[in-house]
Amino acid sequence: MTCFVYLMASKRSGTLYLGVTNNVARRTYEHKSKQNAGFTSRYGVDRLVWYEQFEDIRDAIDREKIQKKWRRAWKITLIEDMNPEWKDLYEGLA
Repeated sequence: MTCFVYLMASKRSGTLYLGVTNNVARRTYEHKSKQNAGFTSRYGVDRLVWYEQFEDIRDAIDREKIQKKWRRAWKITLIEDMNPEWKDLYEGLA
């Protein structure tokens, strides 16, 4: 099963959210439409700015756990290496 670790942002260098999912398009839509009350709804975190694909859910979960411990600057570097303009990558998923 294909899985993803992903980073959402409220804006360029704004509030970040790191998650794991088996459907990044669906999960991003849920963040955008504020379907779940919580952190991303409260802080307006609705822009998909980075993701990484995995074939094994265990690998994705391990990667997420490691990245959750990362400094913010490291996450920003990760985003800017893939997406230097912080574009919302959701549009390209459809």
